[in-house]
Amino acid sequence: MPTTPPARRPLLASLTPGGERNLRDTLRDERTGGVLLLVGAVAALLWANLGPTSYRAVSATVVGPAALHLDLSVAQWASDGLLAVFFFVVGLELKRELVVGELRHPATAVVPAVAAVGGMAVPAALYLLVNLTRPGGDPAGWAVPTATDIAFAVGVLALVGRHLPVALRAFLLTLAVVDDLLAIVVIAVAYTDRVAVGLLAGSLTAVALFGLALARGARSPWLLVPLALLAWGLLHASGVHATIAGVLLGFAVPAVPGSARGPRPTRGATDVHGPPDDPALPDGSLAERYEHLWRPVSAGVAAPVFALFAAGVAVAPATLGAALADPVAQGVVLGLVVGKPAGIVLATWLVARFTRARLAPGLGWSDVLAVGTLAGIGFTVSLLVGTLAFGTGTARDDHVVVAVLVASVTAAVLGSALLARRGRVHAAAAASVPPHDGPATG
Repeated sequence: MPTTPPARRPLLASLTPGGERNLRDTLRDERTGGVLLLVGAVAALLWANLGPTSYRAVSATVVGPAALHLDLSVAQWASDGLLAVFFFVVGLELKRELVVGELRHPATAVVPAVAAVGGMAVPAALYLLVNLTRPGGDPAGWAVPTATDIAFAVGVLALVGRHLPVALRAFLLTLAVVDDLLAIVVIAVAYTDRVAVGLLAGSLTAVALFGLALARGARSPWLLVPLALLAWGLLHASGVHATIAGVLLGFAVPAVPGSARGPRPTRGATDVHGPPDDPALPDGSLAERYEHLWRPVSAGVAAPVFALFAAGVAVAPATLGAALADPVAQGVVLGLVVGKPAGIVLATWLVARFTRARLAPGLGWSDVLAVGTLAGIGFTVSLLVGTLAFGTGTARDDHVVVAVLVASVTAAVLGSALLARRGRVHAAAAASVPPHDGPATG
């Protein structure tokens, strides 16, 4: 009697629940986010150089209704739309740090916060010094070298920082969070030419309703998602860069511990918290749960796709030569590679010298220099500011892309070398400490 052959599993079938959890956990890993950003940038360079016609055609393809002011190119959707998810996660992280994290305590936040200010002021000053004193300079891009890419920087630290003290990672994270906050303010203020006040008020109202709904216990995506999209769309139409909507929505999510508690959806149901049977889902604040849910989307989709359509520049000898001769590119490289570590170390030294604030126990000035050098990785936000300052696809924007890539790679290599050296020093110091031979307990 013939037997029925077993059914074949489709080659591209959906993942099992356990596989989905493993994938989400992988995308939450700091190293994975940095690697995917790098993959997006490399893919952009390869596509732009091997198939420049198709790259430009896809990037310039317009999608969306003109009646709603959403007839945007694919590249604009990547920077204005997908990057809003990236900034939503940034907003959640900022809110959590301000309410329950390191930024809640002025005594612990003041050193990395002031370091972040110095790490933005000195690069901007160096950029302006170059562009105001050189023929053909353009001061419009002063903010390009001021931003640190938190995903890249923390990813590199995770790769090489096995023996580094925990306080150093906390210093970098706090510095990068304040850096992100200041970069958001710069984007909202310095790169907004005109604002439609009525549309801006409508967007802020939608954000307020989003936060009020969450505070009242609303969890239905049929209410929250339309409010979020309305806030994003109105802000985009108002003239303010739409990614700011992501930050505002992130700030609207409650971050007080226990704010996410309450009845969970039944098995099989879904809400904006994510799968109800996900054991990795934190039981802390709503902001923590949202960050846990949306970080894989940010790290696995939003940031890499933005890199794909932002980092594509034809690396021809003529382009490289023009970029190296452009004061804009020179100012960007100088600001990121030299200005970032100089500003961070100088600002930290001033705080330690003239106030009672001190470095965390176990940290030295060589550690601050290493972190400052690593902070010169200014990929995502630097590329975004470059497009805002000079326009997508312009010659100056291409020069900014080249400069940001060169500077970020240089900062990553130098920072990794310094951090690896400091890791060996800390490991040797820990090995030289004799074990404690106190009385056994228990």
